[in-house]
Amino acid sequence: MNETLLLNLAEFDCIVINTSAGKDSQAMMDYVVRLAREAGCLDKVVAVHADLGRVEWAGTKELAEEHCKHYGIPLHVVRREKGDLLQQVRERGMWPDSANRYCTSDQKRDQVAKLHTAITARLGLKRQARILNCMGFRRDESPARAKRVPLESNKRQTNGKRLVMDWLPIHGWSVAKVWETIKASGVRHHAAYDKGMPRLSCCFCIFAPKDALVIAGRANPELLAEYVAVEQEIGHSFRNGFKIAEVQKAIADGYEPKNVQGWVM
Repeated sequence: MNETLLLNLAEFDCIVINTSAGKDSQAMMDYVVRLAREAGCLDKVVAVHADLGRVEWAGTKELAEEHCKHYGIPLHVVRREKGDLLQQVRERGMWPDSANRYCTSDQKRDQVAKLHTAITARLGLKRQARILNCMGFRRDESPARAKRVPLESNKRQTNGKRLVMDWLPIHGWSVAKVWETIKASGVRHHAAYDKGMPRLSCCFCIFAPKDALVIAGRANPELLAEYVAVEQEIGHSFRNGFKIAEVQKAIADGYEPKNVQGWVM
């Protein structure tokens, strides 16, 4: 089913494109902007980037700005004012895990929700504002994402003042189609992919396999040293049965990482 057939983009008061500046966000932006242009409502489109600071790949925020400039849409940068992820790990004394993904909820989702609140106030409508929240999740990424409904009401963020609909425009796309779209657009992608990373966001994702962490560690040795220091400080392993210090040792020993296709989130 083509989910775009369910939507009249012009019926929404604001269309928010969530961008990490990664490949899926980039392809989604290209697609949604084209649809909005065809529907005559490009003026309703904005983008939001959750700035993760030092824990994300260098140049990510700047690339998000570059993408938005290319497509002629405004970018809102949001961040957790109480500190970045490493500071939060120190405060909590433990790393995020699959059961406690505060790296996503606190650093990303809750910050984007603040933008939805601000948009609602700016619109100042006497009726419930309609916000379309676009995310670049694809079903091929993981069993959990495969189960995501491509279009549904966001009950957490919907209230009497606004209706927030979560939309996954490229949910059914293959990774090949993502890269084809990016290539055809002529817009620059992040250099992390050229280093062998299949995903972009946190340099050292808690779900990433060792080989991906080694690739990231080689490119970001100072940040890796900070992660190792935090791990030692709090006495909690990066994930169950695996210390981030092992990545630092593997690099020092000359370990050659294998090709990484991706990982389940």
